[in-house]
Amino acid sequence: MGSTSISCDCSHHVILFPFMSKGHTIPLLHLAHLLLRLPRVAVTVFTTPANRPFISNFLVNTTASIVNLTFPENVPGIPPGIESTDKLPSISLYVPLARATKLMQTDFERAVQDMPRVSFLVSDGFLWWTLESATKFGFPRFVFYGMNNYSSCVSRSVGVNRTLLAGPKSDDELITVTGFPWIKVTRNDFDPVFTDAEPKGPPFELFIDQVTAASNSYGMIVNSFYELEPVFVEHLNREAKPKAYSVLYVAFGTQADISPEQLKEISSGLEESNVNFLWVIRNKESELGDGFEERVKDRGIIVREWVEQREILLHQSIQGFLSHCGWNSVMESICAGVPILAWPMMADQPLNARMVVEEIKVGVRVETCNGSVKGFVKKEGLEKMVKELMEGDKGEEVRKKVKEYAEMANKAMEENTGSSWRSLDMLMSEISNFTPQEKMNI
Repeated sequence: MGSTSISCDCSHHVILFPFMSKGHTIPLLHLAHLLLRLPRVAVTVFTTPANRPFISNFLVNTTASIVNLTFPENVPGIPPGIESTDKLPSISLYVPLARATKLMQTDFERAVQDMPRVSFLVSDGFLWWTLESATKFGFPRFVFYGMNNYSSCVSRSVGVNRTLLAGPKSDDELITVTGFPWIKVTRNDFDPVFTDAEPKGPPFELFIDQVTAASNSYGMIVNSFYELEPVFVEHLNREAKPKAYSVLYVAFGTQADISPEQLKEISSGLEESNVNFLWVIRNKESELGDGFEERVKDRGIIVREWVEQREILLHQSIQGFLSHCGWNSVMESICAGVPILAWPMMADQPLNARMVVEEIKVGVRVETCNGSVKGFVKKEGLEKMVKELMEGDKGEEVRKKVKEYAEMANKAMEENTGSSWRSLDMLMSEISNFTPQEKMNI
């Protein structure tokens, strides 16, 4: 193992680890150049001895550091000295080459241990095992695939809905992609890991390891730009948004009485939705089901005391509000730009919920058993609508809409020019001219 000198009088230290293939390496080296244009950023690139000359030439006259990791020897099927896909006698040897990279993990971690603190890692999606290393050292891993957002979206849709490719009689028959009805593909557009009815064997096992690691990584970096494929960028952002940074706030006010049976359905629905949540409940509402709080402790917080709700809603992590639709709560949520999952219970709340969902369209409504406004809500109905608000297309629609109203609310409060400010000013002016005689005539 060898390296250039690594010192870091910097604010951020980024590790780049490309896969041993020029098509995968070049975009990350371009990223290195971009990162080094930022102030006080250090970049370290990991590679193998045979790949180092290409990387060194690409990074000449930069401050990037390069660390060599010895490529494993005696890999079955891989000729000695071969350390990249372009040198393989056959691309069919990609799987053993990729699998062999895991044998470099010990050296990789030994090198990281002796480095200045790492801000984050960007590693190729084929190097699935680097997630384990990043987790061990406590820094985020971003995954890089040498593909665009369009291909990622279509591949994911086909991978999730495997029956799509099983239906056609011909490999060239067009199939409509779930979630993207304007896109049509054929079986010939995909590799066997997608088209085989029951995929198995080393290629499929490696694919699963890579996809699993990617889905558990902090995020994904794509060699593209938003304006080229905005629909697909937005789709992936909704799908891949780290749940740890997307939280549902749950509160039903101080007046409504919620039955023990309903509380258990709420807790079950929240648990099975797999979203992160902050649930503020009244002290007497403490029976949430055996072991519930322990099971959700890594993604759910239960608070049994008064909170400053406005401050919570203004936190950037809060992406939804399961609310009884008391007007104060609705106003605070709109002004904070947080969409609402409406669950009205009493007084003006049903009408407020209609306004939220039907009139200004900044929320969605929970599903009750019998369809009535104040009906009982089962866990399945709650789970469905929580997911819709936090992860679904409708949730994205109302999230955009409520942010528009939040901007209007800010403008309404602008000093001297905002509509609410002017209304208050007019009121004060009118009151200043008010006389006792006028009061008697009212």
